[in-house]
Amino acid sequence: MALPTIASYPLPSQAELPMPRHAWQLQPSRAALLVHDMQQYFLAPYPQDAEPLRPVMAHVAALLAQCRAANIPVFYTAQKGNQERCDRGLQAVLWGPGMRATAEHEDIAPPLQPQQGDHVLVKHRYSAFQRSNLAQMLRVRGRDQLMICGVYAHIGCLLTAAEAFQQDIEPFLLADALADFSREQHLQALRWAAATGITPLLTMQALQALGADNAQPAQTNTPLSPSSSCN
Repeated sequence: MALPTIASYPLPSQAELPMPRHAWQLQPSRAALLVHDMQQYFLAPYPQDAEPLRPVMAHVAALLAQCRAANIPVFYTAQKGNQERCDRGLQAVLWGPGMRATAEHEDIAPPLQPQQGDHVLVKHRYSAFQRSNLAQMLRVRGRDQLMICGVYAHIGCLLTAAEAFQQDIEPFLLADALADFSREQHLQALRWAAATGITPLLTMQALQALGADNAQPAQTNTPLSPSSSCN
């Protein structure tokens, strides 16, 4: 099964954010940012100059700029192309062979590429914590809050947030810095998240909590390249 063609849809508004079961309070000294799977392969199904992708790109860029300015750790996930079957696992049944090992598939979209000091994790499963040292990297940096943005809201973003909660890391889904297959799946992900210990926030709310006066776009840079191996 290939990725679907995704129609334009409006991002969630403040009024549509579900009330979380418990509202974690975002703190710059405790927080880290995860940019989830913003690779060309995963963004290609969207209309490129319309919602949700256009504002999501701007919101992620603003979050990156503020986190880097405030020395808040920035993490990325990125899949590798031409994955071996042992790497891909059951995902091969649902999604087929996945991306090729080419720049047009693997590259993180400009202007969101990793910069010096950012951390790029190879993505193996829906959750960014699976087969990675993300939890350890957060803890050694004294971080126990994780802001998640990227694609797709109801799949990897949601499952990463859920696993963060299970690792005693307070999770935040940045509702208008996420994109999904449809508006209904996007809203469904936020509802499930809010009911299970994950706090949905808008980008502007996160920027205010992190001390930003203005949202500035991140600088374009050459992507860092993650590596992968089968075990």
